[in-house]
Amino acid sequence: MPELRRIDPHIAPMQPQFSGEEVQAMQRAFVKLAELWGLSDEQASVLMGDISVRTFRRWKAGELGRAGIDTAARLSNLIGIHKALRLLFKDPARGYGWVKRPNEAFGGTTALDVMLNGQITDIMRVRRYLDAMRGPW
Repeated sequence: MPELRRIDPHIAPMQPQFSGEEVQAMQRAFVKLAELWGLSDEQASVLMGDISVRTFRRWKAGELGRAGIDTAARLSNLIGIHKALRLLFKDPARGYGWVKRPNEAFGGTTALDVMLNGQITDIMRVRRYLDAMRGPW
């Protein structure tokens, strides 16, 4: 009869840790990115995990604050989407406009519509798609 062996428990990898300065830099970058993508304050708030519109407007006014792990992860993924678009499109305006153009990869809807479903996994889906389009570079 086979012998049972003890399996050590799997330890999940650590969540990325961002310093306060890094989070605030990402907040400033997202405010600019929301402007470049032509997002309303309401849309930007949804992308941030339904932070209040008032909070987003404070960010726009330069009143940056702390952000939890979820918000930091959302910011990181959105900055990753921006980076991928800048690598994929030589003309920055085409990259900024891509977010609002229908895409067959998303069933004919836009990447923005996918991300506005509100879940962090929706943002990650768009980022994974763009990273795959970039290929190994």
